[in-house]
Amino acid sequence: MQRFEPLTPDAMTPEQSAVAEQLSSGPRGGVRGPFLVLLHHPELARVVQALGEHLRFGTDFPDSLIEIGVLVTARHWTCQYEWVAHSALAKKAGVSEAIISAIAEDRVPQFDSADEALVHRFCVETNTLGQPSDEAYEQARKLFGARGVLDLLSLCGYYSMLAMVLNTARLPLPAGQSDPLAPRAT
Repeated sequence: MQRFEPLTPDAMTPEQSAVAEQLSSGPRGGVRGPFLVLLHHPELARVVQALGEHLRFGTDFPDSLIEIGVLVTARHWTCQYEWVAHSALAKKAGVSEAIISAIAEDRVPQFDSADEALVHRFCVETNTLGQPSDEAYEQARKLFGARGVLDLLSLCGYYSMLAMVLNTARLPLPAGQSDPLAPRAT
């Protein structure tokens, strides 16, 4: 059962309406996913939205690498909603179905590029161990620089936070969708 009821426009406070307008007029083009929940706390929604906008639309990473990092994080937390939304974005960004399926199944994919493999490894280690290994860190720093390393770390943290919000809220999947991720082995 859904734990946070969606807010209708007429039930929103002025602060909630302002954040909803900001989300609708920005690159997201609407209020969906975790922001349906976060609008219950408009100050939090505003700052979360700003960080997410940078991580999705303001880094030097191509969309394909961002989406690989998001999918690794969604898989780690078994966040069905995040997975459904971002597997579609990953496909649109050119991530192959084979890579998406392997991540969903907790397997190491056969990657098309060293960049993809490194982002996958870095994000798996960060989510699983709380930090990347020295080797993954050094490779990422060499390839992406300090800013890129910080963007990847922040991407894992940001989408972990959203996964917790979505999983706790029990936001239903869009109509016609079923849970794509199997529970993780413990």
